[in-house]
Amino acid sequence: MKKLGLIIVAGLLVTTVFSQTKRITKTGHIKMFSHTAVEDINANNYKITSTLDPETGVMVFSVPMQGFEFEKALMQKHFNSAKFLDTKQFPKAKFKGVITDIGKLDLTKDGTYNIVVKGNLTMHGVTKSISEKGTLTVKGTVVVASSKFNIVLADYKIAFEKGKPSKNIAKVVELTI
Repeated sequence: MKKLGLIIVAGLLVTTVFSQTKRITKTGHIKMFSHTAVEDINANNYKITSTLDPETGVMVFSVPMQGFEFEKALMQKHFNSAKFLDTKQFPKAKFKGVITDIGKLDLTKDGTYNIVVKGNLTMHGVTKSISEKGTLTVKGTVVVASSKFNIVLADYKIAFEKGKPSKNIAKVVELTI
């Protein structure tokens, strides 16, 4: 994994499980961070499933929303509640996209490659087109994909309307994948 400043970029480790040329993992990682004047909120999810086809650049993620683990049980309860993420009705977030200019990369050689991934992110029943920068690091047969970006919760119809949680949660959340 690659360190960016003081933040450790939690990489999506694409293991050596092969289906022809596809790289597959069931142990990817996403770190969520939210900052407000009241408190910082951190959550981790190590249950991400992902595939990468190095020939076409097609990348797919499936994120079980109840897999996020918080430092406080009340945070987890609020996150999963029907008033916020409603993880019973919307159990997964999904991303399907493509690495632009995949043909310019030589993923048979060890190295770190800057990439742009474009695709659709579906969360909380809402699908949005996104384009984000990241890196692919190749070492032997292991590929680590990393990215850090922000999402606006309201874009996905996620918001506490009233009460204490509405003041404790930032409107923009940082994701490190």
